[in-house]
Amino acid sequence: MGTSSKEGVCFSCYAVDGLLGAAMPAIFLATLYEYSPLFYITVVSICFVVTCGIVLGWRGLDVPVILRNSDETTSNTLICKKQMKEVRNPFGLEIVNPDTATIEKGVTLRPHCLEKCILSCYWGCSVQKVQEALQKHVYCFQIQTPGVLEDALYSEYLYKEQHVVQKQSKEEIFIQLPEDNKIEDFGPVPRTCYPLIALLTVSDVDDRELYPIVSMLTIIHIPDRSYRMPCRIMYQYLLTIQGQFYDLKQLYMSVSDNAAKSTEAVTEDVSTDKELLEKLGLSEEEMQENTAKDCVVCQNDTINWVLLPCRHVCLCDGCLMRFQHCPICRQFVQESFPLCSRTSPMD
Repeated sequence: MGTSSKEGVCFSCYAVDGLLGAAMPAIFLATLYEYSPLFYITVVSICFVVTCGIVLGWRGLDVPVILRNSDETTSNTLICKKQMKEVRNPFGLEIVNPDTATIEKGVTLRPHCLEKCILSCYWGCSVQKVQEALQKHVYCFQIQTPGVLEDALYSEYLYKEQHVVQKQSKEEIFIQLPEDNKIEDFGPVPRTCYPLIALLTVSDVDDRELYPIVSMLTIIHIPDRSYRMPCRIMYQYLLTIQGQFYDLKQLYMSVSDNAAKSTEAVTEDVSTDKELLEKLGLSEEEMQENTAKDCVVCQNDTINWVLLPCRHVCLCDGCLMRFQHCPICRQFVQESFPLCSRTSPMD
């Protein structure tokens, strides 16, 4: 009897739970029927708010991102601006007539230095030793003199020559292997040694503390029998007094030939006949500003922003915020920085 009564109680509990489960939908429907006007009013209100948000977003007003359409959210995304710091670089180096430079004929270099410097050139340097020297500048010692670099290279180069460069001199320096050390090539690609590296360092000890950049290491390719690509600068590393080195990159400016010609013509006109400008009601500054408007998008303002990582300089302050891809190469813009430190519309 006890067992059967317990089973009956359990069965009754299951029956009650089943009835409650079946009654829940009915209770929900009854409640919804009772408050249906409030339900419809709530749905209509939500639709009205979403519609107003979309309309305001199309008109360019500030609304929450969740209420904007996807196209508007993408176009208004701001590009990350790099914090730039102005640094004076006392070194500069360029190749004179790179098309005629070969291992047999040599190469002509033209240094540009703000102080008296020493140009040290090393032929046939080991690639591994050069990279190790850059790392030693960061972790061990600073490469401020040619002797420090030679110690880091462990004399793994074919030939070395040095030249003194006077302050602010643009004298051309001819570099060539001696006759007894001439070689036909530096081996097949990939190579284990650089054809030529040039190190620029400040000669006077007192002048080294005037600049944050203590030396510049330039890696130069020179054509030979195995690799006939024209002579050019492969890498340029700026070595700082803080024990860092930076790869110096070239910027790609977008200036048309017509703009350059018009600038030269305007300069001649300004220097020869200023009365004509006065009759036209224009000043020299206004004429120079008009010739410098070369933004590739609007053609109505001066280019000022460098896009990274493609390094194209093609946008003005007003057009920068409208593009997430470079208008020249269509590469995605990750960062940007201004050429001139002036107020941006995004600030």
